[in-house]
Amino acid sequence: MSGLLALLDDVAGIAKVAAASVDDVAAQAFKAGSKAAGAVIDDAAVTPKYITGFDASRELPIVGKIALGSVRNKLLILLPLGLILANFAPWAITPLLMIGGSYLCFEGAEKVWHALFPHEHVVHDPKVHENPDPSHLEEQKVSGAIKTDFILSAEIMTIALAAIPESNIWTEAAVLAVVAIGITVAVYGSVALIVKADDLGLAMAARGRLGATRAFGRWLVKAMPVFMRILTTVGTAAMLWVGGNIVIHGLHDLGWHPIYEFIHHMADLAGEAVGEGFAPVASWVVTAFMDGVLGLVWGLVLIPVATWIIGPAIAAVTGKKTEAGAH
Repeated sequence: MSGLLALLDDVAGIAKVAAASVDDVAAQAFKAGSKAAGAVIDDAAVTPKYITGFDASRELPIVGKIALGSVRNKLLILLPLGLILANFAPWAITPLLMIGGSYLCFEGAEKVWHALFPHEHVVHDPKVHENPDPSHLEEQKVSGAIKTDFILSAEIMTIALAAIPESNIWTEAAVLAVVAIGITVAVYGSVALIVKADDLGLAMAARGRLGATRAFGRWLVKAMPVFMRILTTVGTAAMLWVGGNIVIHGLHDLGWHPIYEFIHHMADLAGEAVGEGFAPVASWVVTAFMDGVLGLVWGLVLIPVATWIIGPAIAAVTGKKTEAGAH
């Protein structure tokens, strides 16, 4: 009897440890995922453009295909690579983060530049004209979306990896897996809601039993284009903020401190100016704003580099014209 009680006590102890580990993984995953907010918002803002133009019956299946490709990107490719880096080449994480942060700055700055100086951007794709079959076009769109997702997912997973406290490889793998699945569900669940909101609004406006229901449906149809513009703006701002923050912290970690210390000093001054109660908020706002401004400046510097050097170099290697090289 005493042996059975001892066994049950051991099982209870193991269960407590396991529960604590699950809680720890969940907490670390939430913290790590929140660090990647800019890339996540941009992912949600970018993806709906790949569904535009298709029949309503194909919208959710296309979102599902892209989401499945995103999970494969994160779990089968990026998670193992991240663990290899963390355990065998940790020195490479900061430079890779800075490259990813620079990419976010470039993307955000490019959107700002095109908003200020709009121009037509048409890339001729002979395959689309040779084969106008909708299923072929759908495959191309899904493939393009998954490739874009890979870049954003790489940034998300690298940011998440850098945010995980030092631990064993199994905890790191579990945290990254939770981040990968959680972010994918959040992003593509949001995308599914966004792309079907118009249909929901039309259905409510046409078949709603109450006048308030029909009015809400009409409002929803009118509001979605405005919402998409707001989402795009927020996504751009988040990219510049997160990208700038990554680059600045990377320089600080590599031993170059002036920019980091200047922003930290200005944030402290802002906190002192508003008083103790609002100091954390003021410091955060100043830090985020200055990170974003420097992210925009760095992104604008990178636009000609990407357009005239990196884009043509990639095109020469792959034989395909890149979007950066086509501007």
